[in-house]
Order: sequence, then structure tokens, then C-alpha cells
Amino acid sequence: MELFTSLKQKVQGHGLKIVFPEATDPRILKAAQRLQQEELIEPVFLGNPEAVQQAAAAAQVDLSQIQILDPNHYDQFNDMVQAFVQRRKGKNTVEQAQTMLRDPNYFGTMLVYLKQVAGMVSGAVHPTGDTVRPALQIIKVKPGLTRTSGAFIMQKGEQRYLFADCAININPSAQELAEIAVTSAHTAQLFDIQPRVALLSFSTKGSAKSDEVTKVAEATQLAQTMDPKLMLDGELQFDAAIVPTVAQQKAPQSTVAGQANVFVFPELQSGNIGYKIAQRLGGFEAIGPVLQGLNQPVSDLSRGCNTEDVYKLTLITAAQAL
Repeated sequence: MELFTSLKQKVQGHGLKIVFPEATDPRILKAAQRLQQEELIEPVFLGNPEAVQQAAAAAQVDLSQIQILDPNHYDQFNDMVQAFVQRRKGKNTVEQAQTMLRDPNYFGTMLVYLKQVAGMVSGAVHPTGDTVRPALQIIKVKPGLTRTSGAFIMQKGEQRYLFADCAININPSAQELAEIAVTSAHTAQLFDIQPRVALLSFSTKGSAKSDEVTKVAEATQLAQTMDPKLMLDGELQFDAAIVPTVAQQKAPQSTVAGQANVFVFPELQSGNIGYKIAQRLGGFEAIGPVLQGLNQPVSDLSRGCNTEDVYKLTLITAAQAL
């Protein structure tokens, strides 16, 4: 089944609320209206109501059925401040919290944490740090994990892959890379990908020697220990990971080589470059980044996104909430 047809079936009828901190952006407005009209989610917009109304009128978006919350005039603001201070465990004062929660990303993240909404989608206007930082401080990562990571669903016709980490961790350690690999496998399952995970390198099974290769090999062993049931292998060059004839030559004993569909890059630079090459030269649609490993879903759009990107990433966020 086509990915988004499947996701629509999963989320429809659940009445999931998704909050959008960037409610004056026309891409957000149009995507949210479409999602609401298709009864897939219930959008919640943040911002000055007058400014949101003006932006909606310019974008020809009907807000009559969409809730707007103003962080500067919110009835439960003091309760939210107290909950934030408690969650931060002394790292922020009440006065600091009052200032921070006027920021729409912090305010929206607190709505997620307090379960007043199911998830948040931001990043069309704000840089990644502005979306991820509140999520890490408030929602935090799942037990057993030390960090979040960013995955892209890469889709072209019947082909569907997952690339990680392409958005967050600049140079993860072996332990962190193992976490990313296991978390990426679980993310893939959410999107109907039966994960066969390849930890990528410029070396295949010791064909080259360097600290970079050693890190990937160690990460592979750690990931296999973390979840022994996963089909997961490394270190593998990309051609060995995906081309059966190359795999037979370079890694004949591997159960993953030649048929991988989840690709874990050794550091952010190669991951970011890799997904963009696949997108721009290979004609793949890159959906994401999907922030994985958080206790509750927060999604970070690219600032170069279009309305369709917002629509699809919101569907993914809603599916994560289930």
C-alpha cells in the first residue's frame, strides 16, 4: 500500500490535535486546512489571533473550524509555567519560564508534554535548533536512549528507504551510532518498512583501516547487542549494502548486504549530503526529518519545505502519536 494512504487510514477518526507554532506561514495554513478538511487531524495554531487571521485571509484559508491559542493571552499560562519549572528541575526560574513560554516553540512543546495536543510540527520558519531544543528540554528522549536523531523517508515509486541521521548529530560516538541504528529500525517499521539495517562506511568488513571504520564496526556490535532480533550489519559500503552482486563479492556472509533498506550514516555530513544527492539527482522524495527517540512526537520541517511537505510530515507526526 502507498505510504500516505496507509498513514491516512491509521490516523483518520482519532481526532488527534497537532499544534503549529508558525501559524502565519501560508504553507502551514494551507496544509493544516487540508488535513482538517480531510478529517485527519485537528490543527491548533499559535500566535496573535489577528495576525493569524490576516495571514489566513491572504492565503484564502478558512479558520472557522481551527483553534487559535495566543501564548501572550492564555488562561492556563501560570499552570504551564509551574509545570515547566517542575519539569526543568531547578534549571529555570519562574521568571525565566514566563519569558521562555512566550516563545511559540516552547509553548507548543509544553502543550505536547501536557498532552493537550498529540504532537507538534515546526521548522518552516525556525531553524532546527529552535524546534529541537525545547523538545529535548521538555519532552526528552525515551528511556535507554541518550539522544534524538533525524531520519528521512526516501520514496520513489515502489522504492522506500530510511536514511539516518541526516539532521541532528554531527559526529556520533559508536554508542550513539548504535542507538541511531536501532531507533531507525523501529521508525522504519512505523512506515511499513521491514528493516534491514546497514551501518555505512567507506570500508566493507575491514577492507580499510581507520578510526572512522573502527567506530562503525563497534557501533554494529553494540546495536546487535541492543536488539539481537534486528537484521542489522556493518560496516558496509553503500554499494555492498544495496547491490546483490557487489554484496556477494564484498560481504558474502552478510544477511543484510545487497538488500538493505535502512541506511545509517557514520556522521551528519555524509548523511545530509547523501539524502540530498538521492533527492536531487536520484529523483527520490525526501520526507522529513522525522525526529526519532523522543517520548512524544515533535517534527522539524525544512525551511525550504512546500505545502505538500508540511501535509506529509504532519501525517507522519500524527502516526507517531498513535
